[in-house]
Amino acid sequence: MKSFKDECGVVGVWNHQHASRMTYLSLYAIQHRGQESTGIVTLEDSTQRIHKGPGLVSEVFNDEILDSLKGLAAIGHVRYATTGANQMANFQPLQANLSNGPVAVAHNGNIVNAGPVRERLKSEGSIFQGTNDTEVILHLIAKHPSKDLVECVKSALSQLEGAFSLTILSHKAMIAARDPMGFRPLVLGKLQDPDGRESFVVASETCAFDLIGAKFLREIEPGEIWWVDGDGEHSVKFGSNQPRKACVFEHVYFARPDSIVFGQSVYEVRKRAGQLLAREDAKEGKIQFDVVIPVPDSGVPSALGYSVESGRPFELGIIRNHYIGRTFIQPHQSIRDIGVKIKLNPQEAVLRDKRVVVLDDSLVRGTTSKKIISLIRAAGAKEVHLRIAAPPTIGPCYYGVDTPEKSQLIASRQTIEEIGKFVGADSLRYLSIDGLMSAVKGEQGGFCAACFDGKYPTGLHGLDLIPKGNVRGL
Repeated sequence: MKSFKDECGVVGVWNHQHASRMTYLSLYAIQHRGQESTGIVTLEDSTQRIHKGPGLVSEVFNDEILDSLKGLAAIGHVRYATTGANQMANFQPLQANLSNGPVAVAHNGNIVNAGPVRERLKSEGSIFQGTNDTEVILHLIAKHPSKDLVECVKSALSQLEGAFSLTILSHKAMIAARDPMGFRPLVLGKLQDPDGRESFVVASETCAFDLIGAKFLREIEPGEIWWVDGDGEHSVKFGSNQPRKACVFEHVYFARPDSIVFGQSVYEVRKRAGQLLAREDAKEGKIQFDVVIPVPDSGVPSALGYSVESGRPFELGIIRNHYIGRTFIQPHQSIRDIGVKIKLNPQEAVLRDKRVVVLDDSLVRGTTSKKIISLIRAAGAKEVHLRIAAPPTIGPCYYGVDTPEKSQLIASRQTIEEIGKFVGADSLRYLSIDGLMSAVKGEQGGFCAACFDGKYPTGLHGLDLIPKGNVRGL
């Protein structure tokens, strides 16, 4: 693995005459959270309809399929696949006919005790179809004797540990829930159609609301089960009170910059990170440079912040080719070195004879950064100083982000000076953890930064019991 893989995204729509299309558009907006598979379940009267498959939202759905997904309510999911887990049984939403009716579940996150819970359920006779931790939720709901689905969900979620932001659709209600630590984002909005009908919408990010014209209301709170049915909206808390551990990596890397995540603009957080990195740079010993450039597109906000703080010009020194499709034919092994330039092309007119500071949001194995720096030098740059707008990544995530194993993370085994030499930079500097926490305007205790500091907020028991290919969830 050369980089971090996207996680998953969930959507829910209630009481809209075009629920499937609103869900489709919302999934389109959060496509960056998962590109391996997608699915939608709709509700018409008491009947659920489902369509899901491998590929992008635009590849899996068309007008005919969306027209067949009738009903006033829907939930949807976009997913990434971990190794060996890209099979139909794992595509979401997952659906089952339970004693209290049909239920569909879409999940973003990773349940760290899914392994032992799964083994217990199997010993009690439960039969699993796939290799994902989301299926555990369905089985726990099914085993609860209550006919009240919310009570079943509350009991199920109280037995789980780790990260989960969920949308659930039954024959009577749409439910949204978030784990007590609030690892993954989940937001609530309202949409009004031209006929005046009011609809509730739930999504992983607010950019989904922007696309469909919904108004952002609030976050689903950590440890909250929110639902809407024929009697209106309701809410209940579950689990014990736990310290909030929002994933800081949502702001560093995953979320779209035009989203509001954990109450803050992702764009503004990333821009502040660049500014704070420039301040830290100046304190450590000011380097001489002529221009600031980003690694597109993820490094743009932080490069802008670095430019503002340093007083040096911002330039698009590297142009990204946005038209690399999923079916692009890879070059023959003999010309494999051309790989990075397929996507990123340095501008000689901007870089020649310049001392360059290049901003990126993360550095994983270092191989891609090494190639990028080589391209910048080949375009005529005199010096290349690499700046990473986040701390060194020293450990994997177990809460829904598919990261490489610790042994593949270069910062876990080399010093910053050694990494700088490996990638070919004249200098390398990362943003400090204190700087990152200042950028998100939060205390370190309010965010999970385990990938940067190794302090995991939950136990990691039972991870060896999760089926191979799903260690970091779906």
